[in-house]
Amino acid sequence: MPEWMIEIEHLRKEFGNLVAVEDLCLRIPPGEFFGFLGPNGSGKTTTIKLLTGLLRPTRGVARIGGFDIQKEHLAAKRLIGYVPDTPYLYEKLSAREFLRLVGDLYQIPVQTLDRRITELLELLGLAHVADGLIEDYSHGMRQKAVMCACLLHEPKAIIIDEPMVGLDPQSAHLVKTVLRKQCEQGACVFMSTHTLSLAEDVCHRVAIILKGRVIAVGTVDELKREYGGHSDLEDLFLDLTGRDVGA
Repeated sequence: MPEWMIEIEHLRKEFGNLVAVEDLCLRIPPGEFFGFLGPNGSGKTTTIKLLTGLLRPTRGVARIGGFDIQKEHLAAKRLIGYVPDTPYLYEKLSAREFLRLVGDLYQIPVQTLDRRITELLELLGLAHVADGLIEDYSHGMRQKAVMCACLLHEPKAIIIDEPMVGLDPQSAHLVKTVLRKQCEQGACVFMSTHTLSLAEDVCHRVAIILKGRVIAVGTVDELKREYGGHSDLEDLFLDLTGRDVGA
């Protein structure tokens, strides 16, 4: 197992005259639950798209399990499980059919695939609707179907953009438990979220990004001490990013 599951070196992304990400450097080991925090427009989703190979960097490199996401994209993507902020689902498929499609794309052997689908549908509470069309699913059920697809091939780097949006408390607790379990089993989780209480609860370390630059990295306790003994992560975040900035 590599020392760093996610390694980002001097990453920069420009869109014309706009610099969305500037000189980003992060290292995340296997087993770490890492929170990526920042106001709207700070560069979080751009960073995630760079990490997953959906965007090419202007400069710098991102590695997954030691593989350059641009130069060794197939090897890197085999290690990634990705949940975007607005996931797309094929509404005329059932969850089971959708997961079989995803499994075939990852070339998972049939027997292994059927076992994994059954396990994940049961784990995330979708077994009772597994053969119903996705178009009839609630938002929370769709989110859990996407989470099943993310975990299907047993990824080592789980990259998630706002995983709890629209989930009821029971579903949010379940997803949080599942992600913690993945870390215990050696995967790392890279989670972008605006839910600061969630980050404070589950993350081993967090990074705060503002205007494309990381301005703070560490455990929540380390950052509280370093930046003046704040009472909680929300108070710290607002002081570092500006209380008049929408987050």
